[in-house]
Amino acid sequence: MNPPSPPSTAAPVAHDDTLVVRCWGTRGSIPTPGPGTVRYGGNTSCVEVRVGDRRLVFDAGTGIRPLGLDLVREGPDRLDVFLTHFHWDHIQGFPFFAPLYDGEDAIRVMGPKQEGIDVRSLFAGQMGPIYFPVPYSFVAARMTFDEVGPEPCRVGSFEISSMRVRHPSHTVGYRIEHEGRVVCFVPDNELEGARDTSEQAFWSRMVTFVEGADLLIHDAMYTRDEYPKRRGWGHSTFDQTLRLAEEAGVRRLLFTHHDPTRDDDALDLITDLMRERSASRGGPELGSAREGEAYRIEPRTTPLTE
Repeated sequence: MNPPSPPSTAAPVAHDDTLVVRCWGTRGSIPTPGPGTVRYGGNTSCVEVRVGDRRLVFDAGTGIRPLGLDLVREGPDRLDVFLTHFHWDHIQGFPFFAPLYDGEDAIRVMGPKQEGIDVRSLFAGQMGPIYFPVPYSFVAARMTFDEVGPEPCRVGSFEISSMRVRHPSHTVGYRIEHEGRVVCFVPDNELEGARDTSEQAFWSRMVTFVEGADLLIHDAMYTRDEYPKRRGWGHSTFDQTLRLAEEAGVRRLLFTHHDPTRDDDALDLITDLMRERSASRGGPELGSAREGEAYRIEPRTTPLTE
């Protein structure tokens, strides 16, 4: 496999039927700006999936702020945002999301209900005066809120399914399908952390959920050596995630939710090692998600290309 191309500096544009996935935030837990993270990025979780002028957003970490600026330049006036859960690193960019303050925009926010608290209350709560100086009443966009349910939902020509995964709080991963192409986004998930009989059942459900994906973006926060002291924290290892992709027949794998203590050089070494392991076993193409990088997925009749 050729080494990954440098991050795109231009906004990804989907022509005709090309499906474009762009990573706007790849870091886990806390933003990590600085010279040690410029290649893989320091913004927290945010991914865009786009066909033509229809753009879906997954998670609202600090990466959603630059995405918002791009949306202001290009449009659209309608947008669907899917949240995996409400931990800070997945929502902390939302108050800085420029389309919120544009009265011509319509934004639907979907996410899993948390302990009886509805999605709107969770969203508005982070803009309370204790946490943020601009109150929710200043939001000008036409906002709607929905809970992610057990049944798939349709957004235009997309079908989006969710699955509850293993992470503190009610957390889901997403499977996005568009005319036979599949992208799976699971940024927080502990694949092998349970010590009970549900372990194999959960693993089997995960394999089915991501099966045949053209692109799987999955949590890989820890190395094999780091994991024993972090068991139960709700995150996976690089090896666990690669095993999942192999068993599910995934075509390309991107590791995400990068540990805030891991710099670019360390992530390069790990990624190269995992790429060698995958190649030796006939596994998927893989890399580590990089902020600003766009992946183009053509119809199934042609190979996956960047």
